[in-house]
Amino acid sequence: MPRVDVPDGADPTIHVWTSLATPLTGAAATLSDAVYSKSSLSLREFEAARVRIAQINDCNICLNWRSARDVASRTDEADTIDEEFYDHVGDASWQGFSAREQLAAEFAERYATDHTNMDDELWRRLHEAFTDDELVDLGVCVGSWLAYGRFNRVFDIDGVCRVPLA
Repeated sequence: MPRVDVPDGADPTIHVWTSLATPLTGAAATLSDAVYSKSSLSLREFEAARVRIAQINDCNICLNWRSARDVASRTDEADTIDEEFYDHVGDASWQGFSAREQLAAEFAERYATDHTNMDDELWRRLHEAFTDDELVDLGVCVGSWLAYGRFNRVFDIDGVCRVPLA
């Protein structure tokens, strides 16, 4: 049974996010745009947290998305990350993460899976690495990814194959 009606030929993700409950989905899109365009986190910190949430949500869209940023308006190069980085998100033993990148991924994981047990030791490590402003930035980003990724999965619009089982 479909979770919501999607017109024949329409992309379910686009339809839900642009045609239904538009006062709310429009506001959600504004927040999503702010997360991607205004976060002060480095791209690698941002992606470590974002991909960890995507893994936890099992969100196909987010797992396959690769964020990039314009390095500077004076160049044509974009700030990108190699696939080895993405292959190791969630692996705390990988030596390729900086302390901040590893903490961003850990914060995201704990936020999503154990938010009532974010203990003083975690917060001590977070405060050694991030300013309060950066921590709030990280929290808003993680909260949006957690909510929107789960929304996409709940409504079955995350781009996974929709071939019915026999």
